[in-house]
Amino acid sequence: MHLFIERLLQFFLPPQCHCCEKFLEERQKGLCPDCLSRIRWIEPPFCSVCGTPFVSEEINNHPCGACLTKRKYFTMARALGCYEGSLQEAIHRWKYEGKITLSPIFGEWMAEGLNRYWGSHSFDLLIPVPLHRERLRERGFNQALLLVKELNRWTGIPYRKRLLQKKRPTLPQVRLSGTEREKGVRGSFRLLGGRALQGKSILLVDDVYTTGATVNECSKVLLAGGAVRVDVLTLAHTVKTT
Repeated sequence: MHLFIERLLQFFLPPQCHCCEKFLEERQKGLCPDCLSRIRWIEPPFCSVCGTPFVSEEINNHPCGACLTKRKYFTMARALGCYEGSLQEAIHRWKYEGKITLSPIFGEWMAEGLNRYWGSHSFDLLIPVPLHRERLRERGFNQALLLVKELNRWTGIPYRKRLLQKKRPTLPQVRLSGTEREKGVRGSFRLLGGRALQGKSILLVDDVYTTGATVNECSKVLLAGGAVRVDVLTLAHTVKTT
């Protein structure tokens, strides 16, 4: 319904940038050139495990302190851009204002990221990070599933949208510390029909990587269900400001 209404409005109105609301030219999609230019795409150096960008540009990729001291069940996590500025604004409008016509643009970016870091033939299955049914009812859609569907369209990699389930709601993660997030998500996911995972390499997909607690817990469950490897791809990665 969100998509139908938005497309109906676009039929009568010129498309606008989803960040600054400037009217777009005919061939422009989603974001205007000015807003696109303000996205800080993640480039090396970054953590070789979780993909956290490093402040210094004078070092090589290596595991960050958090990945050295705390076990990561996923093999490698990568994100496309820093969760700030135009990218953060676009994601907010997409998730909370129903601007889901951004999904194809985000999906194209995600497909480019998948090919950049792994190659399109590296995975057997795409899995979205699930929402609890209460949150899904409030929002009306799972943003991770929208990304997975777009990735499937670009790569042909099959996906399972109900294989991983969030069995209980958790507190909003935004204001929680890393330790609080880990405690909050522990035991909150389960598998439904885990035989589909046996011997499979999985790409777990979400919109934003913050502390990694959620994707790490999901990876733990997927590995316990028979997956041989789990990697993570997100649109954005939060960055420390201090």
